[in-house]
Amino acid sequence: MKLFSFWRSLATYRVRIALNLKGIALDEVIDVNLVQGKQREEAFRKINPMMALPALIEDDGTVLFESLAILEYLDETHPAPPLLPKDAKGRARVRGLAQLVACDTHPLIVPRVREYLAHEYKIDEAGVLKWGHHWHTAALTALETHLSGSPETGRYAHGDEITIADICLAGQAVGAAYFKADVSAFPTFKRIVDELNTIDAFARAHPLKQPGAPASV
Repeated sequence: MKLFSFWRSLATYRVRIALNLKGIALDEVIDVNLVQGKQREEAFRKINPMMALPALIEDDGTVLFESLAILEYLDETHPAPPLLPKDAKGRARVRGLAQLVACDTHPLIVPRVREYLAHEYKIDEAGVLKWGHHWHTAALTALETHLSGSPETGRYAHGDEITIADICLAGQAVGAAYFKADVSAFPTFKRIVDELNTIDAFARAHPLKQPGAPASV
């Protein structure tokens, strides 16, 4: 199994967490430097025409793409520990929390969007950071409302077992820090993320623990 990765990719961070939780060893991690535009080179475009990370190649050559699809694939093929609740309503809630991050928020702040804002609309760095801060704060507000207002919230986002929602929350927290969105204003979100960060599978997957990462951002 091969993972196409970049240290700063939050979507790849999600996949690394799941691989760690399930004890799945990779044969190879292939670096695709987003800063240098390597995702736009022909070799990677053949892997993922969307030119986005992550991509996972199975031993039989099957190419998997989009982080949430990969997470559910890993959960189905390596069911222990499970990352989705057994009941339909629980699965819907977990998927909803995950998609709030991975589908509604993260796509707005990825490099290709920030580059487009800068190159096409001539928005300076401060303006791009303000854009990212706005969307992260909107997501944190929604997440906090869902988490603090639901009896389904437990030690983690849904009950006392780690789910796909928690994996996405961890990524949201890293992205929020990059765009200087203060998570202390969202106490339930912060409590859960602080707990997740003490878990080895999350700590080892952190972007700043990956090859090529700076000491801090």
